[in-house]
Amino acid sequence: MKRVSQFILRLLSIASITTLFFVGSVQAAQFVSYGDYEIHYNAFNSSFVEPDVAKSYGLQRGKRRAMVNISVLRLNGDGSKKPVSALVKGSAENLLQQKQNMNFKKVDEGNAIYYIGQFGFSDDMLMRIAVEVQPDPNKPAYNLQFEQRFYAD
Repeated sequence: MKRVSQFILRLLSIASITTLFFVGSVQAAQFVSYGDYEIHYNAFNSSFVEPDVAKSYGLQRGKRRAMVNISVLRLNGDGSKKPVSALVKGSAENLLQQKQNMNFKKVDEGNAIYYIGQFGFSDDMLMRIAVEVQPDPNKPAYNLQFEQRFYAD
């Protein structure tokens, strides 16, 4: 459990740093509201994740590999938020329209749920990331799209 908490803390701090340095005008806390849900997202270079943490979750690290982190919170009537499971799928595409589908791994801590997807990139490459997030299987998925430039370490 301690290792999982360390992983999540590292992901959040790394994502904030990456966002500040590489995205520029986008704020570190990136999320969209969708009905009774908040969908939080960020993307960062996989080499920021410690090797032992990546290995324990079956994630590939590399100078030219990136991760997308998605989490979904349900807004309760009392103002509190609760992490919920969702169906998550997505892709990353470069400007030449070379597309990579991402398989998202679910990380469930009980008090936090995250979905991690991965893709490759070339140095100084702008990627268009598209993710479908469906917290309620009886409602349509939310289509999230953003662009981010990635740099090889």
